[in-house]
Formats: sequence, structure tokens, C-alpha cells
Amino acid sequence: MIIQPMTITAPTQPAQTISGIAELHHLGVIRATGAEAGTFLQGQLTQDVINMGLDTAHLAAFCNAKGRMQASFVVFKHINNDGAQEFLLVCSADILAQTLKRLSMFVMRAKVKLSDASADVVLCGLMGHAAKNMTGAIDSGAAHVYVHWSKHDFEGQNAVFLYPGAGVDRVLWCAPVGTPPPAGQVLPLSVWNWLEVRSGIAMVTQPIFEAFVPQMLNYESVGGVNFKKGCYPGQEVVARSQFRGTLKRRAYIVQGLADMAIGQEVFHSSDAEQPCGLVAACAANPSGGFDAIVSMQTSAALDGQLTLGSSTGQALTLLPLPYPLLEDI
Repeated sequence: MIIQPMTITAPTQPAQTISGIAELHHLGVIRATGAEAGTFLQGQLTQDVINMGLDTAHLAAFCNAKGRMQASFVVFKHINNDGAQEFLLVCSADILAQTLKRLSMFVMRAKVKLSDASADVVLCGLMGHAAKNMTGAIDSGAAHVYVHWSKHDFEGQNAVFLYPGAGVDRVLWCAPVGTPPPAGQVLPLSVWNWLEVRSGIAMVTQPIFEAFVPQMLNYESVGGVNFKKGCYPGQEVVARSQFRGTLKRRAYIVQGLADMAIGQEVFHSSDAEQPCGLVAACAANPSGGFDAIVSMQTSAALDGQLTLGSSTGQALTLLPLPYPLLEDI
């Protein structure tokens, strides 16, 4: 299902007044079905998916043996048309095919089938009042309660409540192809991408494939890592980074005047030769300039000047994170 084109303009008003819907055509969906789908995913992802209810979604990562993230997902359980439970894993479309291939290598004799379900569903991002109104559609007359990583199902549709961005509520809406989209002004994808950046949560895309362990993108602080579940690829590295106090890189939000690109290096005034970080996500700010999530050395966030691309590149301003960082254990 394609949202019909209409005149689209990026908002210039304060972020808190943003309200609308954007089709998330940059994302795709992997479907996991079968009697052992939950057990299989439990052994591959950084999250506890077996104990996940139908009213919950999770941020999760798929790592290599060295703990480096090969993909990240918003994962949730779904009831299909046959009444059976299945798992849907929403990820960046540019890494979906390779991720599906890599995951399939571990299936072996497990009773699970993995497939690309991107053509079967439509994904939309609801922002502001459009996101808040979704609660009314789910439960008419209910008071609005915004809890991130909660999920609500209604009439075959799934609504996942995400972390807000720039103070704006956000909902990931997933429904079968042909389902009319929720009501709301159609906004450009760039607005959603900006709110994603300002939420402080970067999803893995091709330019940062295997660039970071989960903590380098703050996944342990936003519900993306469960340290009590069983093993998964890279689990020892991820756990050791957390429990031995060796976290030297974290994700931060920065702002600049010129365009940025995922994968660009960031430098600190204390070292003109070696970069201190890498751009993990970026988007144009509707009010001007560009914002980005940068994974960088924690020492670089303490003082000094950050620049993009080189020591003489454009200056970057560090912005506060919208959530607290979980301390090393």
C-alpha cells in the first residue's frame, strides 16, 4: 500500500507542534515463523524475545562473534491470519537481504522459517498528535499513556510506541498491504529521520555495518540489550564491555550547519590526526542545519572542539542526550 502523494512541506514550527505521518520506505521487515522461531531468535539477538508478550516490542541487535553489530531491529510478536504467532523484525532496508542470509545460516534443523515480508506490510511513522491519536483508535475514550516499547494490536494492525524525539511522540505503525493508513497530515520522511536522530537511537545501516558493539550506540541504556538472557553471537564481548567497566565509546547527539553523512569521521581538538568518532545517523533539522548521532570516545565529550571530517572541518555542537546513560557495572 502506497500513501497517495500530496503537497509535502517540512515544518518550520517548533518541534512540539509537529504532527503527521510518514511512510517509512527506508525500512524492511523480516518474518520468523515456526514452532521454534522464538527459541531461534533468542539465540541470535541481544534481547529476550521468548518472554516478550504481545503488548511489548524490543530494540535488539544481531552481532558477529566479536560483538560488532551486523543489524538492529524493532522486534515484536504478531498474530498472523491463521491465528498463529510469528515474529516481525523491522530493520533498515539496505541491510535486510544480507541480514536475512546471515541469520538463515544459523537455522540448520530448527523449526523456523525466515523470509522477507517487506512486500506484505506497510510501515508508517506517526508523529506528535497523530501518534497520540493512535491510542484513541486502539481503545476509544482511553486516557493517553505513552510508554516506549509498548505495542498495541487492533484490527490486524500493530502500533509500537517508540522513544520520543525532540519531545515529539512517535509510533511505528505496521499493517498488511492495503490497510488504509491512520489519519494525519503526510510529512516528508526527513522529518521522521530527524526525530529519530533526536531520540538518540541509531539503527544499523550499511555504512556502519560491524562498526560498533551495542554499547557504542547506547543500546544498553535504551532497552536494546538484556544481560540476563542466554548466549548469542558476541555475547561475551558485549557482557565484558559492560561488567568490566571498559566502555570508552558512547553515542552522543551533535549539531552542525552543513550536511553530514553516515560513516563520516569526527575529530576532536586534542588530536588533529586521529578521529575520535563516527557519524551513526544524521538528518536535516527542519529549523536549519543538521543533527547527527555520533559514536565517539567518552573523553571527547568532556571538553574541547568537535569537527566533522577533519580537524579543520565544520564545527559541531554537542547536544544533551534525551535519556540517562546506564553506568558501567
